[in-house]
Amino acid sequence: MSSPDPSAHRGAPLPSALGARRRPPQQPPRPAAPAPAGPRTSSASGLPTVEEVSAGGIVIREHHGDLQVAVIARYNRGGRLEWCLPKGHPEGEEDHRQAAVREVEEETGIAGDILEPLGSIDYWFTVSRHRVHKTVHHFLLRATGGELTTENDPDHEAVDVAWVGIDDVARRLSFANERRIVDLARRILPQHFPGDHSPGRL
Repeated sequence: MSSPDPSAHRGAPLPSALGARRRPPQQPPRPAAPAPAGPRTSSASGLPTVEEVSAGGIVIREHHGDLQVAVIARYNRGGRLEWCLPKGHPEGEEDHRQAAVREVEEETGIAGDILEPLGSIDYWFTVSRHRVHKTVHHFLLRATGGELTTENDPDHEAVDVAWVGIDDVARRLSFANERRIVDLARRILPQHFPGDHSPGRL
């Protein structure tokens, strides 16, 4: 919202100083017609808000008796390297599950099958002239093939990819909301990966 123009009242004499008659009271304004629907506006900043949806998740493999998670690194808008879970926008008629499988494979090189949903997280960030409210739907996947690579990422956002042990992945991830998704996954892993994978062991 623009700030008031202080020059609007600078040096303007009051009507009483000029001997001007007072205007009769004006009729109250008519109620304004409802404004047409437009972009949603954030009350906090006054900027238009754009809604975005992504899907991705935690793809896990068993390796020498341990469980490992594929995570990616990318640079944020400020040029800082951040480690995060693979994710991206649905394309065409994809649902969240289909988008999650495709995005995980594109960004990590690892194909996977969905075991179950892990819920969603949402957060806000600001770009040039609007705020973005982003919701990310996460799934737990079992790795079925492939090799680690970022070469298949069409957006070239991922600059590195790594297998990280389930005990260490929360410390590697840059964002607290993704660390909470990992904590949730750890609690349900024994249902999908039989063996000594109890929460105490993990």
